[in-house]
Amino acid sequence: MPPSPAALARILPFAAFMALLGLRGMLPELPGLDARWIYSLNLLIVGGLLAWYWREYGELYRKNLPTAREAGFSAAIGLVVFALWIELDAPWMQLTSPTASFFPVDASGALIWPLVLVRWLGAALLVPVMEELFWRSWLMRWLESPQFEAVAPQRVGLKAIALSTFVFMLAHTLWLAAIIAGLAYALLYIRTGKLWCAVLAHAVTNGALGIWVVQTRQWQFW
Repeated sequence: MPPSPAALARILPFAAFMALLGLRGMLPELPGLDARWIYSLNLLIVGGLLAWYWREYGELYRKNLPTAREAGFSAAIGLVVFALWIELDAPWMQLTSPTASFFPVDASGALIWPLVLVRWLGAALLVPVMEELFWRSWLMRWLESPQFEAVAPQRVGLKAIALSTFVFMLAHTLWLAAIIAGLAYALLYIRTGKLWCAVLAHAVTNGALGIWVVQTRQWQFW
């Protein structure tokens, strides 16, 4: 059975993001070609796809915004995940050796602020929406039932939570941190029934991580 329009609306932005990530890694180093700027295409292409399909994301309509209490709780969870993420980086907690693939600095070591801004905006604003639509709104519920739109978050079972979190883990270098993050965002979604809560927590995690990375220059976390 081909994917439904609702499924495609959640899959295609994620696929575009992963394709651009692969393209940036494959481009050779050539004079005048700075592959780091490929990341800016995410804001245009992935952001454009999210805007194009926005009507398919009923969970993100204004009526489904979190309450002040839910927003505060989600932000707190996001900060906890951030604090754990930067600590859970021992060698045995990594699927592969960490590699810093994004250095927003020039030859003298000075920050290239337009690159920093592009990377931070992508990580803090774009990625949380795109990933939560893919991992939690689609994949987790699809694992519960192929008619995923009919699955209320509160009805998602342990098997779907575990499998979607496992695949989420495989997409990250820090496997233990990714498991904790994936479970935290999934449980927020299930508990509140609002995808915005997972998006907000994810955005706080990534936003705080980006600020910390720039301040400490621990580029391997980016």
